[in-house]
Amino acid sequence: MTAPGGRRAGARRWRLVRAHSDAVPASVRRFMARARRRRLRAAMPWLTIGGVLALIGLGTWIVYGTGLLGVREVRVSGTDILSEDDVREAAGVRDGVALARVDLDGIEERLAALAPVDHVIASRDWPGTIAIEVVERTPVAVVPQGAKYVLVDRHGVAFHTVSGKPGGLPLARVAKPGPDDADTRSAVEVLTALSPQLAKQLSAVVVKGPAEIELELRGGRVIVWGDSSQSDAKSQVATALLRKKGDRIDVSAPEVVTIR
Repeated sequence: MTAPGGRRAGARRWRLVRAHSDAVPASVRRFMARARRRRLRAAMPWLTIGGVLALIGLGTWIVYGTGLLGVREVRVSGTDILSEDDVREAAGVRDGVALARVDLDGIEERLAALAPVDHVIASRDWPGTIAIEVVERTPVAVVPQGAKYVLVDRHGVAFHTVSGKPGGLPLARVAKPGPDDADTRSAVEVLTALSPQLAKQLSAVVVKGPAEIELELRGGRVIVWGDSSQSDAKSQVATALLRKKGDRIDVSAPEVVTIR
């Protein structure tokens, strides 16, 4: 028999209802709570790792991929011959580039190509500064070149030209100053071997040839050095003979000395 509306008589009507939590047995609720806690504990390491990786990724992007920590200043120290602008121009650091991406080795290589530079230390000073510490070459002699003078360091590098002779430095009379010039190397080798007493009286070291080195002292005295070999021994002998009379001291053979 069919009831009005097409529904079979006696058929049950079902509908979903939300059961109140009190309707769920306590043991079931405890089981479900423990299951949730287990799932949470199992997922926690992965959530933590995911969070850490997200933070690392964000930090990396900020540091390397944006200008938020970009170069705002190039700070230069240690210059005397070079100007700070010379150093900044040679360093070639672009303003605003990410500080972490700046090639410090490249900066040092570019600056090392400047003649007055002995060595350079480039570093990052967070959050936005490149610090460049320049150590310039120290002259040990000056070489006359026409009306000007060329500064030469302990390696024989001619690194700077000045219009007047600097005080406190001896002259090195060589034709072509430079680290590849044999006469320049000989002059530097002799200069670095001199005792303080000789260095104080020295006016010039004259290199006429590989075995024709002479020291011109203040007052017109001359020390015949010969070649640059045994310079330490020659320095000791010449120093001991400074109090002797004579305008020309020959220590080219330090075992047999002549004074005239």
